Amino acid sequence: MLELRGVTVRYGAVRALEDLSLRAEPGGITAILGANGAGKSSLMRAVSGIAPVVGGSVLLDGQDITGLPAPARAKLGIAHAMEGRRLFRQLTVEDNLKLAWSFGARRVALPASLAEIYDRFPILKEKARTPAGLLSGGQQQMVILSCTTIRSPRCLLLDEPSLGLAPIIVQQIYGFITDYAARSGITVVIAEQMATLALKVSRHCLVLRRGRVVLQGPSAELLQGSDGKALAASYL
Repeated sequence: MLELRGVTVRYGAVRALEDLSLRAEPGGITAILGANGAGKSSLMRAVSGIAPVVGGSVLLDGQDITGLPAPARAKLGIAHAMEGRRLFRQLTVEDNLKLAWSFGARRVALPASLAEIYDRFPILKEKARTPAGLLSGGQQQMVILSCTTIRSPRCLLLDEPSLGLAPIIVQQIYGFITDYAARSGITVVIAEQMATLALKVSRHCLVLRRGRVVLQGPSAELLQGSDGKALAASYL
């Protein structure tokens, strides 16, 4: 379980998050929604340890990790796929996967881990010897997701996983995320601008505006209930 208690993130004089609290349960997906600049990425960075938390605390399964640097949090099982498809582009697909596995818990042997990924994304097996920088955007996103899950994380953070992808690829990516969350039982947090998409796959949702929570609740209620207008207003 992931908890944020009154977290404030500041970049110089600019406060990106203000007194934000969150509880993300294992075995399901928690969605973080909001317009560009709402603070979604700062929230993710606060959890993984690469944003300056100046107030509040971050807990993973009850352990306070606020004072730990990013490498230590990664060793505890936090995997963060940042926005922008950040890969070692000169390395092959398989070398990226092997490198990611080496930094993980290694609970599953490398051959079995690779076999599982290639079974889920057959195109990656075809492209295993191809430099990651030569892949399409959708294929790169598949590699990024695979690099995070191959590490056997306890908490998976996905920042804008649908950004810039064709609808058919988005469906495939989100199908994988939904299945992985249910099958692994870990905590998954997704930051998205595409509200409807994220609400359909998540269990709980927080909507941010200017670094503050302006709306939260069960995703199904936000998607189908009377809060639709409030959800739309939060993007304005």
